[in-house]
Amino acid sequence: MRKNRGRRYNTEPKLNMKKVVATVIAFLVLIMVIVSIVMLVKQSKKQELKSEKISYFTLYTNDKWGVINSKGEEIIPASYNDMIFIPNKDKALFVVTYDVDYTAGEGKTKVVNEKNEEILTKYSNIYPIDNYISSDEVWYEDNVLKYKKDGKYGLIDFDGKEILPAEYNDIATVKGIERSILIYKDGKVGLFNNISQDITIEPKYKEIRALGSTYNDGYIVVDENNKAGIIGPDKKVILENKYDDIANIFGNNMYIVKNGDVITVINSDGTVILDSGFDEIKSINGDNIIIKKDGKYGVVNTKKENVIGLNYEDLGYVLGDLYIAKSNGKYGVINTAGETKIDFKYEKISYKKDVGILECDKEDYTSDIFNRNCEFKLNGTISKTDATAGYLRIRVGDEIKYYNLNFEEKSNRDVLPDNTLFLVKKDGKYGYVNKDNKQVVDCIYDDAMEQNEFGFCAVKKDGKWGVLKSDGAVLLEPSVELKDNLYVDFIGKWHLSDNLELNTYTDK
Repeated sequence: MRKNRGRRYNTEPKLNMKKVVATVIAFLVLIMVIVSIVMLVKQSKKQELKSEKISYFTLYTNDKWGVINSKGEEIIPASYNDMIFIPNKDKALFVVTYDVDYTAGEGKTKVVNEKNEEILTKYSNIYPIDNYISSDEVWYEDNVLKYKKDGKYGLIDFDGKEILPAEYNDIATVKGIERSILIYKDGKVGLFNNISQDITIEPKYKEIRALGSTYNDGYIVVDENNKAGIIGPDKKVILENKYDDIANIFGNNMYIVKNGDVITVINSDGTVILDSGFDEIKSINGDNIIIKKDGKYGVVNTKKENVIGLNYEDLGYVLGDLYIAKSNGKYGVINTAGETKIDFKYEKISYKKDVGILECDKEDYTSDIFNRNCEFKLNGTISKTDATAGYLRIRVGDEIKYYNLNFEEKSNRDVLPDNTLFLVKKDGKYGYVNKDNKQVVDCIYDDAMEQNEFGFCAVKKDGKWGVLKSDGAVLLEPSVELKDNLYVDFIGKWHLSDNLELNTYTDK
């Protein structure tokens, strides 16, 4: 009998593997198409959301105040006699002043939204809380406002929620320090932390001032007996109030205190580190301390050893073992081994810590630029540094060039990925190309600015400035003289005022 004799025909259909594979492939292709469509939609939505982000700026024209948005639209007509304050440029909340008595320094306020509708009507006399480092660098607390009720002040957020009740004689800021709000009560002062939104220091001191340059550094507090101490941002006492004065110089758990005419370097437990051999302390960097004696600067360490002799007219710490020094009226860079790393031939030397470069100013108003290793990279004029985006914009001769932080030259298309237009120069004239390096605007302008974050390009012709839109179309023909403007910028047809302190746009 044959082995397979009598085997019956199997009526169950067999799989056609070629058809199965083809079907699977077709299914996978369909899935990939769907995923691609979804990703494109998501990307489109992201781009749409990005383009929909609106910022707001004060407008001043014809002796009246209003508000424009970042599209250049006049959302609140310039109809107010007195200035409008915008505490947070990304939020449609505007503090309007009116009926101002400039002699008495008093007036009324109200808060309006982008439709010029009054909001936060539960409160009267609402004010932005200003802060500044200098007249050119003014800002406001961007999430809280102060209000006045029955002669007292309190805090509310932008939604009208009360943060502090109106029980304070005044509310102000620690100047130059973000998120640090002084609260005055019954002749004493305390501190409200606008990050944790709680009272860090109860109002029981005569004076509170910054120890360093941020709220994380802590605060010098002076009590009713005129004795100074230090309180950290975590509310802990670092130094008790028993010193006549404390300098806002510190480092490596060391502080500069003064009792009578005696200046002493101590640590947080009161141990004396240095108490003689100097007239002043300039800075503390690790274990090294820059001192001044008899008009000359040098460096000693915590073991009271001389690190750099008292030989210099000025001295400033850079990083590692490097110091900017001044000798015979010129600046150079030295190290603690006594070596000159950058020659003494410059009018001024600045270390830009965020991008790690040394900018050495020359008599011809250009700068020699060195990296943090004191290696010469190029000569030019720095117009912008952006540590976040990781680039430098430098005028080299007659050209604007871009570099990454390793000084590798890049195109503006490389470092400005969100732009739609990119500045180019040909035969001494300026124009614009797109992302594909295709000419969009012919090189016909005498001067021009790179496209700003809102998509507008400032262009100059025959001594006057105009504006291009994000696609290169002319929005405003060159017609505005801006001879007094240190910086030229347009939002729509409106240009930045020559008074940078106001950060206001105008058409005049």
